[in-house]
Amino acid sequence: MDFNKLLVNRRSIRRYTPEKIDADSVRLILEAALLSPTSKSARAWQLVVVEDAEKMAAMAECKAAGAVSLKGAPLAVVVTADTTKTEAWIEDASIAAYSMQLQASALGIGSCWIQVWGRFAADGTPSEEFVRNILGIPEECPVLCVVTFGHPDEQRKPQDTEKLKWENIHIAKW
Repeated sequence: MDFNKLLVNRRSIRRYTPEKIDADSVRLILEAALLSPTSKSARAWQLVVVEDAEKMAAMAECKAAGAVSLKGAPLAVVVTADTTKTEAWIEDASIAAYSMQLQASALGIGSCWIQVWGRFAADGTPSEEFVRNILGIPEECPVLCVVTFGHPDEQRKPQDTEKLKWENIHIAKW
């Protein structure tokens, strides 16, 4: 699949079959993060791979809404970065997360970005603190997001390129 088709067809998948993702595919997904560009080559991202259903069910409570796909996913990757190594941790971690999503899509594996940074659990606890406590993530590594992965158990239509917002593109001036 060419890159444009990959972008058009990649959609957030929130329902997965119970089938596990094979080890070679997991390795390629993680390698995509490790190959992603970083500010000043800091490579400060840190990834926590989670396959334990109980931990994922617990993490699904990190937000009042929008994290339910954790309960049925065979794999989740928590994306964070060491803030003592870079000031561009959000940007670097975002690129790593999306690189994993693109690699997964190229392999026919679905994924969904679950925003954690700046969000809150139903009881008001910061989502980032919630996930950090479940997984023992150190303070200097804030949690940006959790990306779920699995074999899709839903069909999503490709992006409609007729609805692209070309009016948001400005050439040479606003």
